[in-house]
Amino acid sequence: MKYVEAAGMRMPAIGLGTWELRGADCVRLVQEAVKIGYRHFDTAQSYENEAEVAEGLRLSGLPRHETFITTKIWPANHAPADFARAFKGSLAKLKLDHVDLLLLHWPSKEVPLADTIGALCKLKKEGGARHIGVSNFTVALLEEAIAKCPAPLVCNQVEYHPYLDQSRVREACAQHDVALVAYSPIAKGRVRKDELLTQVGSAHGKSAAQVCLRWLVQQNVSAIPRTSRLERLSENMEIFDFELSAAEMADISAMARSDGRLTDFGFSPKWD
Repeated sequence: MKYVEAAGMRMPAIGLGTWELRGADCVRLVQEAVKIGYRHFDTAQSYENEAEVAEGLRLSGLPRHETFITTKIWPANHAPADFARAFKGSLAKLKLDHVDLLLLHWPSKEVPLADTIGALCKLKKEGGARHIGVSNFTVALLEEAIAKCPAPLVCNQVEYHPYLDQSRVREACAQHDVALVAYSPIAKGRVRKDELLTQVGSAHGKSAAQVCLRWLVQQNVSAIPRTSRLERLSENMEIFDFELSAAEMADISAMARSDGRLTDFGFSPKWD
């Protein structure tokens, strides 16, 4: 396993995204993921599956110190009092006394960022989170958050795949020693039939999705693909035995297009 490091944080480069996984299916997927070698698990208050992620990990028997668990707080709970209460609820569902990474899920349009950053730092200082960060923050918002935060922000989790140019966000993260984590890294499955990615994959004996994930990891980006299919769990992990050439990396980067974004719940201002 390769790791992505930032400001004292060390995160597995491939994790299991759990958005839309529910109930027994979520429990089963987490258990199987552990068997395959996953140690990085990404959930969120709004996913309504923190308890299922916890149950899957419990049934797996994996020691807590071997896991890296991320959760996120939804903007409706970004006011300081609400934030603390929501996080307490997340810890209860996860059956943990702390998480490895706590993120602001989206920027809030109602609560001043300074207030939420203060609440986030307070929870870190109290030991509820080993590391803190943000998600879906533009370059401008990331830099504002860093300026307002007395503790290191170690992560910005954003949508990132070959159809969406995130070079400015990636460069800003590198400049500030912030890890970039990619959700929807295979564009919700759309890359699987992509002609260029399939062609590159054929040259390496890999699938288009594996090429896509490798492209991200070679940029020092952590990826959290979500799948509900057991066979995809192994496929998504089998990306550390080949390397893309500089020309292949450039060709994949050139696939970005203006309408490449797949996810926006309306919380963010116009993206940089």
